[in-house]
Amino acid sequence: MSTTIKVMIVDDHDMVRVGLRTYISLEPDMEVIEEAGNGKDACDRLEQLRTSNAAFPDVILMDLTMPVMDGISATKAISEKYPEVRIIMLTSFLEEAKVVEAVESGAISYMLKTVSSDQLIHAIQSAYRGMPVMNSEVSLALTRGIRQRNAAPEEDGLTSREKEVLLLIADGKSNKEISEELFISIKTVKTHVSNLLMKCELEDRTQLAIYAHRKGWV
Repeated sequence: MSTTIKVMIVDDHDMVRVGLRTYISLEPDMEVIEEAGNGKDACDRLEQLRTSNAAFPDVILMDLTMPVMDGISATKAISEKYPEVRIIMLTSFLEEAKVVEAVESGAISYMLKTVSSDQLIHAIQSAYRGMPVMNSEVSLALTRGIRQRNAAPEEDGLTSREKEVLLLIADGKSNKEISEELFISIKTVKTHVSNLLMKCELEDRTQLAIYAHRKGWV
């Protein structure tokens, strides 16, 4: 890889691209070599660059919500065809499901557009080295998103929230820790635990933890 980090910006807002390009141009070891207004445009331009043997981006800053082709679809397509390119999802949205989808599609990092210019530059440098960067807020959203997916209702008759509580019990969490992690009251946690014991026909938390392990959910 070259000593200069070559960056591509993909965003449907002109002013956002201008701002990002301005920040990045101030860095002596970075250069914006390409821009695109949506995911399809990005894929087409990458194909043109590769075909013409022109300079190819090392890192792509990818918006999440765009017309024609969104960031997640574009990230998946680019990651599959050009696995050497590192993609940072840069968005205004912190939806747990979207964070999970972005990471699964191939994004190395997920960042909010509220980050400082220094934080963004650090993320680009880290992505160039193959290192992910996510702040605590995004990391928590990723963890919760994965847990909620695992807690999808199944034939056992448990609700998504009940299964989420069950997984935390199996992880050794106390009622207080569960309430803090799920942002619900301790009283609500106790209600979920009681419902779990009743539905699973078990007598205590230990049996609930064993039940979760036997189901293969942990």
